[in-house]
Amino acid sequence: MNPYGFFFDEITASSLVKIDLEGNKLDDSPHFVNPAGFTIHSAVHEIRHDANCVIHLHTIPGTAVSTAEEGLLPLNQTAMLIREELAYHEYEGVAVDHDERPRLQEDLGDKNMMLLWNHGTLTVGETVAEAFMRMYYLERACEMQVATLSSAKQLHNPMQGIPERTATQGTDPELAQKVTNHLAWPAMLRKLDRIDPSYRD
Repeated sequence: MNPYGFFFDEITASSLVKIDLEGNKLDDSPHFVNPAGFTIHSAVHEIRHDANCVIHLHTIPGTAVSTAEEGLLPLNQTAMLIREELAYHEYEGVAVDHDERPRLQEDLGDKNMMLLWNHGTLTVGETVAEAFMRMYYLERACEMQVATLSSAKQLHNPMQGIPERTATQGTDPELAQKVTNHLAWPAMLRKLDRIDPSYRD
């Protein structure tokens, strides 16, 4: 997990903290982890053995959409493509109570994206690439929704049936995996290497 108290741009591969499902450190890291973050991440890892990576964020657009009663709306192509993969979990306060884990697990089910009501966003993946790209698309959809609702005088909604049709066009797992692991993720890494390759340390 991320070392608690670090900015994202300060975290490197070697500063991540390795812990078990009980929260015990498995390495000699001098850092510790966020208790609420542990509750959420451990809940997913406990039941989703395919989830080798879990990402949880509190961005402004993601949290803003998580406070809207309608959740993520089918206002743009990105949102339409991912809505069928999106789960929701009710806010129960700061996630330090391990008793919340079964409810989060039930709400997530076999989905790979989640809006935590009044809280933020979460994605899972078999690889870092999959979890990251899912989060990228979820956050972009939230950004576009916030921008649209804050600026548009009148919404142009898609024709009836189009959101459902669009959702089916993004469900080819083989194609999604190819795009994520072999195209989008390598491009992201190249960009990061140009900006600051020290994340690999």
